[in-house]
Amino acid sequence: MNKGILIVLDSLGVGGAPDASKYGDGEANTFGSIALACKKGLANKGREGPLKVPNLEELGIYEALKLSTGITINGARYDTGAYAVAQQISEGKDTPTGHHEIMGIIDREGWHRFENVEPVFPKDKIQQLCMRGNIEGILGDKHSSGEKIIFEFGDSHLKTGFPILYTSADSVLQIAVHQDIFGLNRLYELCQLALEIFSCLRVQRVIARPFLGDNKDNFFRTKARKDFILPPISETNCDRIISSGRKCLGIGKIGDIFSNRGITSSIFGKSDSLLFEDMLDVISDSMEGDLIFANFVEFDTLYGHKRDVSGYAKALEEFDKKLPKLFSILDEEDLLIITADHGNDPTFHGSDHTREQVPVLIRNRNFNNKNYGLIKFSDIGATMSNFLGVEPVNGTIIR
Repeated sequence: MNKGILIVLDSLGVGGAPDASKYGDGEANTFGSIALACKKGLANKGREGPLKVPNLEELGIYEALKLSTGITINGARYDTGAYAVAQQISEGKDTPTGHHEIMGIIDREGWHRFENVEPVFPKDKIQQLCMRGNIEGILGDKHSSGEKIIFEFGDSHLKTGFPILYTSADSVLQIAVHQDIFGLNRLYELCQLALEIFSCLRVQRVIARPFLGDNKDNFFRTKARKDFILPPISETNCDRIISSGRKCLGIGKIGDIFSNRGITSSIFGKSDSLLFEDMLDVISDSMEGDLIFANFVEFDTLYGHKRDVSGYAKALEEFDKKLPKLFSILDEEDLLIITADHGNDPTFHGSDHTREQVPVLIRNRNFNNKNYGLIKFSDIGATMSNFLGVEPVNGTIIR
């Protein structure tokens, strides 16, 4: 038994979800859309030409795309990895639901999502939040993207001190405030209170969205984002890994996603580039039987939601360039799985996540050059848990 490394490239779907039309996402295909845009010369801002991800290519990313959608990208190589495509069963297309299902929880009921009306939040809940949070009022109270809502209400926030509340297609309430003027600790306390108040509606998470700047022309969101999420609804593979005496070491927002349950320690609050370097250090310092569980969120937050095709492509290329450093510290017996939690097609309409299948790229000498076909999200965690000698919560082990 060696180490397990599970990397989630947040939002890197490969289309093909059979129920995508139910979510209005029938044509969404995050990786495929990016690769095709690059091939056509439509993603040349800050980069140019066809998508250059040779390491992901050798692990089977293009084969996974073909398996999921039938789309073939000419010239793609496939040499060393094993691959599959995973289908989500749980209701929803958000980050916590995707991660929780990977780790064994299948939730067919789903979480509460707010209708696209204004005001969007129940008046009685907002009154409770204002009274208990000692705030005199709120701004926003609508569906919006994060940067748009700050541009729209940021100046009013500076004048009134009222927090900006908004939501999206996910089960979420987001609170944006000026990091220095409103204060981070006060924001985090308000978010924790909001999670308590809205939990009876089955609202899954509240996100603190601090920003800086002195007017709408220079407002920007900071790295002090924090997610407040209801604990997983049942036992996860992470819980079992911990109870078996092993460690589950989180990189990125893994701790938040699991409400720090089943997570031994977590490194977060940095750029994906810095987190990658931290991940390498954690892998080097970890012990046999440990799981290193990483989420790289910027694909989603900086490029998917902003519908920035060139930015997403460039970020994939930069991630790919780092992979040889990861490969160099892995033993051939270590199990590396690279996957995703949902889609966020930067060529698609709107700014929300997209319901998609996800690639599953596997690096281990016992898995090489195999096509495992269509699997379930829970099979990913089951395979990793079995590798670590832990009985999986759910799912089928792929061998």
